[in-house]
Amino acid sequence: MAQTAVKAPIVLPRTRPMRPVDLVHLAKQCLGDENLELEVLRLFDQTLFTYFGRLRLALSFDDLAINVHSIKGAASGVGAWTISEIARAMEDDLRAGRPLRSEAIDDLGLAVEEVRDFIARMLADQAE
Repeated sequence: MAQTAVKAPIVLPRTRPMRPVDLVHLAKQCLGDENLELEVLRLFDQTLFTYFGRLRLALSFDDLAINVHSIKGAASGVGAWTISEIARAMEDDLRAGRPLRSEAIDDLGLAVEEVRDFIARMLADQAE
């Protein structure tokens, strides 16, 4: 008698949503020092608050470029890749002589909010 094989259902691996900060990258940057990681996140949070606020108020090309570049560099340092990529695209637009679109600034603002919320939760978890 021939037996029919019963096929097991295909189970796809569950993927975790990507964190807004690459904690592996941050750990490497901080040589595995968890206290340093938290301090870097505190400083990055303040940097985002300051430079994004300045970006929203900037009127001149130089002010726009300096603030976008500062955000991009800080984000790359801690592994906030979404912010870094949005800021890089904004820099490309500025270099090409295109004005910054309000949608791009809004997109960056959403990414900044997400990262700042993530940092606040991480710092709150450590305080407990």
